[in-house]
Amino acid sequence: MGCKNAGASRIIAVDINEQKFEKAKVFGATEFLNPKSHTKPVSEVLAEMTNGGVDFSLECVGNVAVMRSALESCVKGWGVSVLVGWTDTNDFSARPIQLIAGKTWKGSLFGGFKSKDSVPKLVLDYMAGRIKLDEFITHTMSLEQVNDAIELMKKGECIRTILNVSK
Repeated sequence: MGCKNAGASRIIAVDINEQKFEKAKVFGATEFLNPKSHTKPVSEVLAEMTNGGVDFSLECVGNVAVMRSALESCVKGWGVSVLVGWTDTNDFSARPIQLIAGKTWKGSLFGGFKSKDSVPKLVLDYMAGRIKLDEFITHTMSLEQVNDAIELMKKGECIRTILNVSK
């Protein structure tokens, strides 16, 4: 969604769950890549698809192997990889040549928004229909179903689940 709003013409969603592609299209994805469908590393597949690598990559799952792959998927010279996903791992590494080649690795907490200044604008954008939030909600469950909700999350079968405490 943010990539589309920023003017990206190609947005390649990468996931091992192909059922997520239809939802990804709702948020602006133009193509889908399942790493399990290829024998090569995803960074090599993306380099072939994009003639050298992507300009920007976002890692949103908090997997350190995916973080490294996201950096390796960027084009040499100006590619930027942004880490969004949370991990409790203390360390992770990259090959120094990735950074020496001109790639940039950044982190982003809350999308770089400052709540005092940004939340009012986000609310206005949502109310005006410029950003989608409702589409993130894939399930609504009762509090008694919390374990089922956690299982959906672990299996990657939901985006956001609402737990209704009044049911």
